[in-house]
Amino acid sequence: MSKIQKEKQTALGFVDENRQWLSDFHMEIWNLAEPAFREYRSVAAYVKLLRDDGWTVEEGSGEMPTAFCAVWGKGKPVIGGFAEYDAVPGMSQAPVPYRKPRDENLHPYAAGHTDPHSALGTGALFGFLAAKHAMEKHRLKGTLKLFGEPAEKVCGSKPVHAAKGYFDDFDASIPYHPSGYNTVRYEINAASYWNTLYTFETLHPENWFRPKDVPFNILGHAGGRIPAALDAVCLMYTATKYVEDSMLPYTAYWTMNEYIMVGGQATSDNLPPRIAQIQYAHRAPLLEMQEQISNVLDNTAKGVAQITGTRVTKRIIARTRVGLSNKKLSEVLYRNLQTVGPPVFGEEAREFGRKIQKNLGFEPMEEPLTEACQTIAPRDYFDKDIRYKFPAWVTTQGSDDYVDYQWTAPSTRLNTANAGLRNPDPNKPLPTWTRLAMNGYSPCIDPGIITAAKTIGITIADLLTHPGELAQAKAEFEERTGGGVGGSKWVAPLLPKDFYPPIDLPWPEYVTTQRGFEWSLTKPGPEKEYKVLHEGV
Repeated sequence: MSKIQKEKQTALGFVDENRQWLSDFHMEIWNLAEPAFREYRSVAAYVKLLRDDGWTVEEGSGEMPTAFCAVWGKGKPVIGGFAEYDAVPGMSQAPVPYRKPRDENLHPYAAGHTDPHSALGTGALFGFLAAKHAMEKHRLKGTLKLFGEPAEKVCGSKPVHAAKGYFDDFDASIPYHPSGYNTVRYEINAASYWNTLYTFETLHPENWFRPKDVPFNILGHAGGRIPAALDAVCLMYTATKYVEDSMLPYTAYWTMNEYIMVGGQATSDNLPPRIAQIQYAHRAPLLEMQEQISNVLDNTAKGVAQITGTRVTKRIIARTRVGLSNKKLSEVLYRNLQTVGPPVFGEEAREFGRKIQKNLGFEPMEEPLTEACQTIAPRDYFDKDIRYKFPAWVTTQGSDDYVDYQWTAPSTRLNTANAGLRNPDPNKPLPTWTRLAMNGYSPCIDPGIITAAKTIGITIADLLTHPGELAQAKAEFEERTGGGVGGSKWVAPLLPKDFYPPIDLPWPEYVTTQRGFEWSLTKPGPEKEYKVLHEGV
């Protein structure tokens, strides 16, 4: 057995020997289900595990309390990666084959893991632990840097770490994300994501236009009043719908979504709401498109503020660059994915899938899991899908803040599959809860995490012991950026170094009150108090 085979075998063996630890840690994070910028208990679990394993950990990196930067080893090369662990509000689901909130003591729209980031973080973590174990045993030189990246669902932390220089010493990085298929990113990576908050404030309601010398009282409960902050947000929302079609032609994939963070702060009907906030997130394949969308939003906000007599301010939540591919590093990663092989799901996972199908009113299938989750897709699988859907000038698609890892050193992205459920009726989409339930059921999720950890672990071993391959990846990075960092085609971080992350905003979170441990929305009162007017779609 050659030297590299021994090192890779050590990494593979570490994952196999610690499967139960991996599974238990994933379920710990999955059950915590903490959302963006509020992952307090989740990050504590990561920090403790890494420190117990001998890593040097900076808590609160980049001025983000739920971020971390963990370092182990010495010297070059420096290999980077990250864990994510944020959940999504409104996605509560227990790991059972029927619709049921994760915790009946919480509001049914509490947070839950969707992709799930609980698996993303665990796969990356154990991949780096496996590499560290191999480095110790075989005395490999190099440094591992594993980041805790909160708030991925608003692309909130990686652009901050990038702007503050945390990635500047990378020689390569290996982002990872769970998926419905097993492959790597090759030619086409993620596009950009920008997120902006507009705050409307009613500072001087007494200065609103009022008639003089009229025979009635303009004040009081029945009197007129300034439109105020809540009206401003409602108008901003509506006005944006009117101008959206004028922002850009729909010649390629770009989207915009809204989130009303604060809906007005008045409980008295004769007092104007003093503050309201609306957040816009937009995805686009070109930064020039993002600038256009941003400019239209700014102009709309100014007009709305003038109409409603409010003060409007703008705050950047996140701004990512577009992805930068590295084919050589993708080839190394894909080769190792083939070595590991696709996830292997057992009968427990299949029986869970059959129970879901039965509870949905279908005849359970002998093979309830998709072929895609059990095979390795071609290396260019994602590229071909994009080329089929979009014009040739679209060279990035979707959005994810892992792209900010890709502008300091060679980087690629691994996808491994969770158990995917076959749909007996393609004309009727499966409910979202089915995927969430499978993500929390260990036999359905562990195989994909194990595949990821093994692939990451042995890829790091390759980069440490095959300097020629790493040099080729670096040469490609130099070419794509026009000379490396600072080169003619290089794109700098879009946030300033002194950027203060939006940790102070009222993000949804768990709270402890005299009533006990609760979600931001308190548990509903008796069902009889709610009269159904319409059941929905």
